[in-house]
Amino acid sequence: ILASKIYANRDQPHFKSSALDGYAINANDLQPGAELKIIGQSVAGLGFDGKVSIGTAVRIFTGAPVPKGSDHILIQEDCIKSNDKIIINKVFDKNNFIRPKGGDFKVSDCIDAPLKLNASLISLLAAMNIATVPVFRKPIIALIATGDELKTIGEPLQFGEIWSSNTISIQMELRALGFEAKDFGIARDSLASTKEIFGAALAECDVIISTGGVSVGDFDFVKEALSEFKLDMSFWKVAMKPGKPIAYGTFNGKPLFALPGNPVSCLMSFHQFVRPFLLQTVKYPKPFLAKIQAKLIEPITAKGSRLDFRRMILEERDGELWTKETGSQSSAWLTSLVKADALFPIPPEVLEVPAGSTVILQLLS
Repeated sequence: ILASKIYANRDQPHFKSSALDGYAINANDLQPGAELKIIGQSVAGLGFDGKVSIGTAVRIFTGAPVPKGSDHILIQEDCIKSNDKIIINKVFDKNNFIRPKGGDFKVSDCIDAPLKLNASLISLLAAMNIATVPVFRKPIIALIATGDELKTIGEPLQFGEIWSSNTISIQMELRALGFEAKDFGIARDSLASTKEIFGAALAECDVIISTGGVSVGDFDFVKEALSEFKLDMSFWKVAMKPGKPIAYGTFNGKPLFALPGNPVSCLMSFHQFVRPFLLQTVKYPKPFLAKIQAKLIEPITAKGSRLDFRRMILEERDGELWTKETGSQSSAWLTSLVKADALFPIPPEVLEVPAGSTVILQLLS
């Protein structure tokens, strides 16, 4: 993210240029039947040194400098070439097809900050001959999975074990946002293992993201381990579904997010808490998921006890946007999220949303 304003050091283009292939002429000659003598040509990177006067024309190509004396570019389709002259046979457009000096940007024009460095902005900086710019430093992020049941991708599974996917999904989300993270592996279900991995992450990184181990089971050691590090914990649970068992705290100013172990709960918590937090650390202008309106295809019922995030599919029908649930809303089924285009946050007091209702969704991409 661009960290400070950037000022153009020249005009772009720094000369008047042609917007198309044709002939540079004097506008006074713009009459059907007029005959003009061709006195040279102007190509991109190499202009014409002479001057266009009444009764003359210069062959010109897109992006080439407009010669002195010319105030109109005649479209090549609007004339007939005969040896060293052209005959204007029609005039369809009074547009002069000349790009003005400084038409894109002028010297001292400003690019405001903060602003995301995307392809178009980088292209603009290159056009300004600016090779380096100040940006906000990205935080060093640690990823930690927890649980004896987890195995790394490719390892054989024993009965009751599963492959670890949460840190991979979070890593992919982080990369899509422009961040990178260091994977500290899997903390096993013991206080010693949990303290060792969390201690290493807190020592090396600016932000820690863990998954699992924050519930109230006999083998959920994250809370106990973190209490020994004397973290300043802000909360241990939130009234959302899925994603209730999420914790947040700081250690010597370093933020730590302990996300749920269920795959969907983990990603829901990431979208609502971690994503906006990280984007705000680098001054990203729009840290929250974008919102959009759509109409419900089918009614939705809710229990009304927590803010309920439903995974939704978007469909366009006759120019209107419609939406429906992806199917099962289990917090353990990643397939419910794979199909999703958006999230529908249902407030806790709402028990039913009728079909045809206009609802506000959070876009996932």
